Amino acid sequence: MDTAAFVDEIIARLEAAHSPARREHAEGYTPTAMRHIGVTVPDMRAVVRDVSKRIKGEPADAVLALAQALIAAGTFEGQLAAFEIVARHAPAVATLDATTLEALGSGIDNWASVDTFATNLSGQAWREGRISDARVARWARSRDRWWRRTALVSTIPLNMRSRGGKGDPARALAICEMLAEDHDDMVVKALSWALREVLPHDRDAVERFIAEHEQTLAKRVLREVRTKLEHGKKNVKKRGS
Repeated sequence: MDTAAFVDEIIARLEAAHSPARREHAEGYTPTAMRHIGVTVPDMRAVVRDVSKRIKGEPADAVLALAQALIAAGTFEGQLAAFEIVARHAPAVATLDATTLEALGSGIDNWASVDTFATNLSGQAWREGRISDARVARWARSRDRWWRRTALVSTIPLNMRSRGGKGDPARALAICEMLAEDHDDMVVKALSWALREVLPHDRDAVERFIAEHEQTLAKRVLREVRTKLEHGKKNVKKRGS
């Protein structure tokens, strides 16, 4: 595989699908130090699907090298595409250990990158036993808000059925416990999500968690999780609104 040529092609195809309006929206919605090209997720995934078909027979190390080079190109959409390209290549996924994951995720600096990385790569690797509970706990203790969010969002594939989760409330709640007092907005939103995904598997455990941490949890977490408990969704429109 000619990695440099592939990266140039992918970036060029993303550039061809861009729109100034999309770029302006993305710059406000997902602030990042990376360059926004301005590509919709469906258009980005069309490129990913095509590339994935073409590299299906490549060895894992070549695919990981492509992903790293694509990330190094410094675009937001290129980073997301890199994560999804790896996620679609089974041999590459099978090699994802803590060192490889931390190298791939070293530039995460926004919620969308974290969520793509954690739901497609780190959370899957954790569920399948390729990274340890201790490693995810280490992320939860990080000074970097994005790695703390990564720890929480990595719990999603343990419990979300559409991500292959069959239910692992204990491990998810252990990470939630570590971050119950964290009021960073990006962490708070992820904590609410993580708790809501535990609900279908162990409602009682979530109710206990909320009761035990009521005095320290962010108001958003309390509101969204309690609304989910009562109504089955995180937000409910008031009558007349």
